[in-house]
Amino acid sequence: MTVPNPEAPQVAASDVGPEPGLHRTLGPWTIWGLGVGYVISGEYFGWNLGLPTAGSLGMVVATLVVTLFYALFVSSYAEIAAALPRAGGAFVYAERALGRDLGAIAGLAQLAEFVFAPPAIAAAIGAYFALFLPGYDPTLIATAAFFIFVGLNMWGVKQSAIFELIVTAFAVGELLLFCGVALPHFNSAAFLREPLPMGWAGVLPAIPFAIWFYLGIEGVANIAEEARDPQRDVARGFGWSMLTLGVLALLVLFAAVGVDGWRAVVYDANGEAVDRPLPLALGRIVGVEHPLFHLLVTVGLFGLVASFHGILLVAGRATMALGQSGLLPRVLGRAHATRQTPVAALLAVLAIGLIALWSGKTGDIITLSVLGALTMYGLSLVSFLQLRRREPDLPRPYRAPGHPYLPGLGLLLCLLCLGAVVYSAPWLALLFALWLFGGWATLRLLARV
Repeated sequence: MTVPNPEAPQVAASDVGPEPGLHRTLGPWTIWGLGVGYVISGEYFGWNLGLPTAGSLGMVVATLVVTLFYALFVSSYAEIAAALPRAGGAFVYAERALGRDLGAIAGLAQLAEFVFAPPAIAAAIGAYFALFLPGYDPTLIATAAFFIFVGLNMWGVKQSAIFELIVTAFAVGELLLFCGVALPHFNSAAFLREPLPMGWAGVLPAIPFAIWFYLGIEGVANIAEEARDPQRDVARGFGWSMLTLGVLALLVLFAAVGVDGWRAVVYDANGEAVDRPLPLALGRIVGVEHPLFHLLVTVGLFGLVASFHGILLVAGRATMALGQSGLLPRVLGRAHATRQTPVAALLAVLAIGLIALWSGKTGDIITLSVLGALTMYGLSLVSFLQLRRREPDLPRPYRAPGHPYLPGLGLLLCLLCLGAVVYSAPWLALLFALWLFGGWATLRLLARV
């Protein structure tokens, strides 16, 4: 691993132009498709894992708090993403605003988010496919999906982005169709059954699963170097994506739980906890043999595929940016000479993702990804406030409203969410801290060699 000597003259990642080989091919609708696609699997699975502790009412509260936080965060993040359109995202912003060390920590946190999210989504793809292929190992299906979509991302960014836009459009349509079928069967008494099974304290452990509704939206910043007009289109992509996802998250939560209560979207007929809430809710309405059930579940796979493919795209570019900076081996920072895609970085993401997938700990993988995201969000918001103070003349095509009060509120909500996750999963928080500070200490040590 090559790390620049901290005492030697350095060029910040935020001052370096686009890496040769990354083509500006993405327009505003493609960016919207990527932004929604990164996240949309969170509407299909993961969020229901918060219901056993929070119940229906607690999950609504957790989701509203998280939605407010993301709206404030995205507004601030869009400003620096448009001002500094670099593939490194949070690492670039934190390095410029807070220095090399905190930039490295932001980069490692971002890497944890994007490396651990894909195996959780792959596990859900395997579980959904198992509905149609009984007898096949879901983990084997998930492993095959990993190889297929890493290969697609290696093929080319334009092909990847077009594919992402198509599957995202199908996924949004399927969610709207599901809500159209389920909402007429909404039962307020069922929705309010066991509204707070663990009292208000149960809301805290549900925070990471409410975050799963939106986790990954910040990936829009990591494809800024491939946008045709990053100063304009990145901010628009963030805004359109956040609005779309906020509406879908609340619609899906009320539609699914309102059919027959929260237990109906957590446990199957045998009383086992399963992570496919939409098929469980739909089965209560039309039955598992109805053609509409099979249609919606089949189309529902598009949502999982959209997020899986999109986050792999972002993970490759975030890893490549750290390789270009010297914080990871430089071979990871090179684009393929022919395909012009981060092949080496994607192979590294594949290797780590498969290890996480084979662990079988989907809930723990989601929590680790959320810890990485929240740490990165907090450092990004501090970077935003610092850049406004230190570089008031930096060209800002888009300016976040309500400075410094609304971004400050976003930072407070971020710390609240991070504290809730640490409180509810202390051992995973310790493991994440070892990843973060162990990685930072290693980088510092290697910098002196």
